[in-house]
Amino acid sequence: FTKLNQDNLSGILKPLGENIELFRKKVEEVYVTEAKERFSLGEEVKKLQVLNTRLSEEATNLTNALTGNSKVQGDWGQMILENILEKSGLVLNREYFVQEYLKDVDGVYLKNESGARMQPDVIIAYPDNRKVIIDSKVSLSAYTRYASCNGVEEQKMHVKEHLRSIRRHIDDLSKKSYQDYAETLDFVMMFVPNEPAFLLALQHDPDLWHYAYDKKILLISPTSLIAALKMIVDLWKREYQNQNAQQIAERGAALYDKLVGFVESFTTIGDQLNRAQTTYDAAFGQLSKGRGNLIGQAEKLKELGVKSKKSLPTTLVEEASEN
Repeated sequence: FTKLNQDNLSGILKPLGENIELFRKKVEEVYVTEAKERFSLGEEVKKLQVLNTRLSEEATNLTNALTGNSKVQGDWGQMILENILEKSGLVLNREYFVQEYLKDVDGVYLKNESGARMQPDVIIAYPDNRKVIIDSKVSLSAYTRYASCNGVEEQKMHVKEHLRSIRRHIDDLSKKSYQDYAETLDFVMMFVPNEPAFLLALQHDPDLWHYAYDKKILLISPTSLIAALKMIVDLWKREYQNQNAQQIAERGAALYDKLVGFVESFTTIGDQLNRAQTTYDAAFGQLSKGRGNLIGQAEKLKELGVKSKKSLPTTLVEEASEN
């Protein structure tokens, strides 16, 4: 009886033990998998932290460079200017030119009073062969200090410094006198790539725009430049349409002239064909018509005994005999 009970218990407990062992293995597998995933997630978080730190450092370095290095500021302003031009619809080296020296109509480099060649940032061509010159002038140092401080008096000080910087740029650009050497419009555009800095200057110095204009300098921001480029693009579209219309008219005139020549040649061919027909009829008449025609004479010779291996067409002989 005892052995029977043991066998029954073993039959019941053994499958249970096997299921428990299987459950334990599943639990261990899930734990190991979750541990790996937690480790992988932790690594990704660390990578994000490193990337965030790097981005913060690069942003700080860019800010420091833009506020402390005039060369970097100039390159940044040039980049903004070129990006706007690329998206304007104008074509590089066709409607606008970057960092190109001024030249006369013969391709000779123009030089200023000191004998140096002149190289504006951008030259935009107008359909009437005139040029628009744009120079990018960046003034961010004082503006950045203004934006980062909270004190009213300190802000006023930085605004004054910002205005002095822009006026210096206006004076320097005016001294280059690009418009006096190249066939340009009566003014040169001074591009300020930072819109808030541009607006801040005009807000605190309403006469700044007139100050620049009196020196033949036109102050423009990204927004006003986009609007100006839009007008230039429209001018070029009309110019190309006019050129196409002119080419169509020229091609139409050439086609008409060709048609007239063809008709004249065709008429001449008709006249020549008519003359040839007249000549043919006269010759054929001599051959087969009238008294003493050639075919009749030839047939009489044959009747008189002239031997021939060939014979004239019967229709011609009959027609000649009738005459």
